[in-house]
Amino acid sequence: MTISVVNQKGGTGKTTSTINLAKALEQKGKKILLIDMDPQGSLSYSLGIVDFEKSIADALYGEVDLLETIVEREGMDVIPSSISLADVELSLVDAENREHRLKYLLDQVKDYDFIFIDCPPSLSLLTVNALTASRYVLIPMLMEVLSLQGLDLISETLQKIKQTLNDDLSVLGILPVMVDKRRKLSSEVYEHINANYDFRMFESQIRPNVRASEAPSFGQSVISYAPTSNSASDYLDLSEEILKLL
Repeated sequence: MTISVVNQKGGTGKTTSTINLAKALEQKGKKILLIDMDPQGSLSYSLGIVDFEKSIADALYGEVDLLETIVEREGMDVIPSSISLADVELSLVDAENREHRLKYLLDQVKDYDFIFIDCPPSLSLLTVNALTASRYVLIPMLMEVLSLQGLDLISETLQKIKQTLNDDLSVLGILPVMVDKRRKLSSEVYEHINANYDFRMFESQIRPNVRASEAPSFGQSVISYAPTSNSASDYLDLSEEILKLL
């Protein structure tokens, strides 16, 4: 089951959600592969992976086997990224089947219950590769008015991918993040999306929590760093909801 975590806006908790949902599922006995498709390498850094020999860029270049790039963290397999991934994107612009490069690599991977792809904060060729290789999309989203414009853009992009590159692609759901339930705006945006978009809104909502911000400094998921925190609880709830859906 391959899931791309996508939002072209930065600061939506995309990487945090990728790591902690994956870790929550790992705690439930699922075998997990995480792929960092962002040249900024935020997922890799957040899990303390700063010194590695091979990355997703090398695999996309065809220089190494995908499985050779794996680093183990917290019981999960992780394929790290580096700034060289930006060069890969440029080199793929004129390549044949450029949108399918990641899919071809993942077609060789059979042993995982879940593969999560942390996409860059842009609707780039790297993101298109992730979407072409995925069965589902998860969209972390701030419950703010400006997020709605971004949702329209994501919706248009997903429709194009579905029509031209991957007709199996569907949205698993929108994940409300950094939700302050005391703010009326959060509930208003939530209800607006529910009423006007054909996307599932997860019942699980991720509350703001300082522990989630601290965890990457220690190279850990918040579930490992602060297992009794609100954030850890929220991501465990989300994992239960997703397992029921699937």
